[in-house]
Amino acid sequence: MLMLYWLLVALMVVGVIGSIVPGIPGTSLILVAIIIWGVVQGSLGTVSVPLVVAIVVLLLSVGIDFLATYWGAKRAGASKWGQIGAIVGLVVGVLGLLPALPFGGPLLGILLGPLLGAILGEYLYQRNLKLALRAGVGIVVGSLIGNLIQGVLAIATVGVFLFTTWSQVVG
Repeated sequence: MLMLYWLLVALMVVGVIGSIVPGIPGTSLILVAIIIWGVVQGSLGTVSVPLVVAIVVLLLSVGIDFLATYWGAKRAGASKWGQIGAIVGLVVGVLGLLPALPFGGPLLGILLGPLLGAILGEYLYQRNLKLALRAGVGIVVGSLIGNLIQGVLAIATVGVFLFTTWSQVVG
């Protein structure tokens, strides 16, 4: 039982990393680990507090993603073109750099794709490189701030899980 507990905590740590690094499942992994522990314990009631916290954090994470990117775009004066460019850049960056750079390619694509996509999208819309660069950086900064907030929330969720279930493990 102790080994399973630590395996689930390790899965949660991957979830914390995933809440910060795009492309890796985040809060959903933490939620799955909590559910597994509840099922193993014989009742989800044994994990009701961390389960509720994880569900709330998962819902907040979705909202934070949109709000942080929107805030960054708005502060930098980006248009919808810049936002769409960032999304397209993310997909192309991850998939396009995967075969070219098998080690680190997708991570590099996650970092550079949205920036370059936002700049290109904004440039196509405004035909002003200075404004396009500003919008691209604003979108990426907003997204990074959102990821950091999600990371803090994920760490708090794991902390709640550990605090409420530790007595079940050590008996």
